[in-house]
Amino acid sequence: MRTRMLALTSAACGAALLGAAALPASASGSSSGSAQEPEADADAGVVTAAQLLAEVRACSWISKGRYRTDSGSAKATVPVCGTRDAVFWKADMDIDCDGRKTRACNRKTDPYFLPETAFQSSRGEPLDSAALPHVVVPGPSKVWDYRKAGLTGGSVVAVVYRDRVRYGVIGDTGPTGIIGEASYAMAKTLGIDPDPSTGGAESGVTYIAFKNSRISPIESRARAQSRGAALAREFVGR
Repeated sequence: MRTRMLALTSAACGAALLGAAALPASASGSSSGSAQEPEADADAGVVTAAQLLAEVRACSWISKGRYRTDSGSAKATVPVCGTRDAVFWKADMDIDCDGRKTRACNRKTDPYFLPETAFQSSRGEPLDSAALPHVVVPGPSKVWDYRKAGLTGGSVVAVVYRDRVRYGVIGDTGPTGIIGEASYAMAKTLGIDPDPSTGGAESGVTYIAFKNSRISPIESRARAQSRGAALAREFVGR
C-alpha cells in the first residue's frame, strides 16, 4: 500500500506512483501467485491493443477532477473515465514493488519498499508484486472513489502499452492525488523496465478496469488472464 509522495524526473522515473482488506478465497497455491502460469501472448492477441484503444478514445468523466501522474508534476492532467462496463484512465506507469519481500522487491532494490499491499492473497498475506501483474488505484477521495465504480481488490484490469495487452487485477492503492502505477510483474509483461527505482514508462499506458469483475483467488494469474480476455471481447463487441 503506497503512502509516499516521490517527485520523479524523466531521467529516473518509475518508482512512485487506503485501507486494507483481505479478499476471502479458498484457492490453493502460494501467495505469490503461480509463477509458472503462462503469459498467454496468443490469448492476449484475441483482442488487440488497437481494438481496445478504439473503445476508449472518448472520455466521459466519472472523476470530479484530474490526477497528477507524479507528486512532482506541475499540474493534474489525468481524468478517470467511465463506460457502462468499465473504468479507464491514460497515464504513465510507475513501478509498485510493495508487498511480499523478494529478490526483485525489497528495501535494497526499492528505497520506498513497503511490506504490505492494500489487498491480500487468499492466505491473508501481502501480494507478490514481482510475480503478480496488478494495478494500483488512487485511494478513495473526493476526486474519485474506485469502490463506487464497481471496483475492488481482485477486479480484472486490461493494461495496454504500444501494441501489447496484458491482464491483471487491482492489487494495491496509492496516494489520493496520483494515478498511473502497476506492479513489477505487470511492467515486465508489457516490456516496460520494471526496476522500481529507474524503470517505468513516462506516458502511453492505458488502464481499463472492468466493473464487477472480481476474481478469486486474487493471486491467480490464469484466472485474471481468462476472465480478462473474455471481458475484453465483450468490451469491443465481439
